[in-house]
Amino acid sequence: MADALVDCPDRLNRSTPPAERPLLVYDGDCQFCFRWIIRWQRTFNDKVDIAPFQSVAARFADDLPIECFRSAIRLIEPDGKVYTGAEAVFRALNYGAGGSKSYWCYRHLPGFGFCAEAAYRVVATNRGLASLLTRALWGKQPPVQATYYRACHLFLRLLGIIYFIAIVSFWVQADALIGHDGVAPVAGWLDQVRERLGAQAYWAYPTLLWFNSSDEFIHILCAAGAGLSVLLAFEVVPVLCLVLLWSIYLSIAVAGQVFMNFQWDYLLLETGFFSIFLAPLRWLPSWGSEAPMSPWAHFILRWLLFRLMFMSGVVKLTSGDSSWWNLTALNYHYWTQPLPTPLAWWANQLPAWFQASSVVVMFAVELIAPFLISFPGRLRLIGVASIFGLQLLIAATGNYCFFNLLTMTLCVLSVDDSAWPHFGKKERPPLKLAGPRWPSWLLIPLVAIVLTFSGPLLWESFFPESDWPPLLGNWYGHIERFRSLNSYGLFRVMTTTRPQIIVEGSSDGITWQPYEFKYQVGNVNTAPPMVAPHQPRLDWQMWFAALGDAEGEPWFINFLARLLQGSPPVIGLLKTNPFPDSPPRFVRAKLYEYHFTTLEEKQKTGAWWTREEKGMYCPVLKLRKQ
Repeated sequence: MADALVDCPDRLNRSTPPAERPLLVYDGDCQFCFRWIIRWQRTFNDKVDIAPFQSVAARFADDLPIECFRSAIRLIEPDGKVYTGAEAVFRALNYGAGGSKSYWCYRHLPGFGFCAEAAYRVVATNRGLASLLTRALWGKQPPVQATYYRACHLFLRLLGIIYFIAIVSFWVQADALIGHDGVAPVAGWLDQVRERLGAQAYWAYPTLLWFNSSDEFIHILCAAGAGLSVLLAFEVVPVLCLVLLWSIYLSIAVAGQVFMNFQWDYLLLETGFFSIFLAPLRWLPSWGSEAPMSPWAHFILRWLLFRLMFMSGVVKLTSGDSSWWNLTALNYHYWTQPLPTPLAWWANQLPAWFQASSVVVMFAVELIAPFLISFPGRLRLIGVASIFGLQLLIAATGNYCFFNLLTMTLCVLSVDDSAWPHFGKKERPPLKLAGPRWPSWLLIPLVAIVLTFSGPLLWESFFPESDWPPLLGNWYGHIERFRSLNSYGLFRVMTTTRPQIIVEGSSDGITWQPYEFKYQVGNVNTAPPMVAPHQPRLDWQMWFAALGDAEGEPWFINFLARLLQGSPPVIGLLKTNPFPDSPPRFVRAKLYEYHFTTLEEKQKTGAWWTREEKGMYCPVLKLRKQ
């Protein structure tokens, strides 16, 4: 590369061409050229010779003056054909294993060659700046082709752990939530769905519980999921484990009804589904070689992280919520979120300027960092570190079950092998690839489908009231039920108050005693809990119920009925049972508004919360037979 391109012959007439292999000739005095030549050399598979023009220009002086070599990189073929600039680079890379997709695009994709040559000219005339940027992005070492095998192994192992957490967390609550004596029995719900939809019910609500909806079968599914999660964590038959885990968790999520309708449940299903195509096609892990990894599957999962973060930032700005625009959202967030942690109380004491600055930082991470993970070298690592750090802060101040861990696990896939610390030998052994991988003819259409439906999903985050194109909307309706290609947007609207439901029971209708939840707010003197990554789903649903009314929450009336019946599984989800000997005759629910105490109030009273009664949420209920 040099300051300007010179018009030079495209074929040798008098000079002797290379005898056996193509020869790539570059400017040996150009540091930028040298850095990239070192990188490309690793992909040539010894099928292309490389030399600085300072040592070989004299061989071709009859056809190519030295100015030709100064002006641009040249590839001289054994038949005497000469390629220049971007085309020379792409053609040389085409000699590598599997050829070069960029060379195919250069020759066949309209406009690609023109843009590539234009970009080459810009770099050629600004070599100093290009070299500076290369060093800033990759450091002093020459840039290398990024590989992600260590990231893939860690990602699959962490995904196995997350599946285990999610399934076991639901398992210990399953009887109380969807069992025969639970709040929302799945058997009766499935019967109602089948009666309403007929044969379409099986397609509309895909779950294995259509075959058997007994409590025992729910336990069998959860036990199988827990076992498969352990196998996945050790990378034993990973593809089979991922297929079965996705099927099991989808079945549980559908059967869980309102209790399994959270964005992280959808995120886990989408991550788990596309991870099937990232997993190595082998039975057991191998220490001697790596199974080839599909770049298409890797792209889909990184695209998922981009959509998750970027859409979460966009929806806050397009929701119309003024608290995001005037940077006051965090003045409310810490004490209005479903399950704050003790650190949330302390974070709420920070001054208003700090809260506003934190909102700005959050927007920077959610709107800028997702783009950085597509950049090379250090910029990508900065993007990963930003998202990772934000998730740690969210996890420190709020109990969001496995969501933060899953998001950080997706971040792992953007950390290339060269960025991981290396222990032992100074020189890493050369990478050995062995075994099959998912074919491109299968994954390229999958990528096309993902990108096709991602467009309207992203558009919706910018324009929430927009409608889908009819044809795409119909197709997406068939995909959506599997919860594996989703829209995301956490904290779209910030709640600015904290209504809280307090459930009370009575044996005589005069003296009322409160039920306390294990993790939801109740006693003002009780510190907020640390419960993540476990998700107490009844406690979470109580927070949502308080934002509406009892008539809009049928499950809540069922919950009160179970208290009147003294259902052991449901009572087991509560911290206290004020009626241990026999169930109460009456129950009711009152509404309070809670707020974190100030530092001064806490020092005086020791209380974490203040509360004010707002009225009745649900009137007195009793069983008909009483």
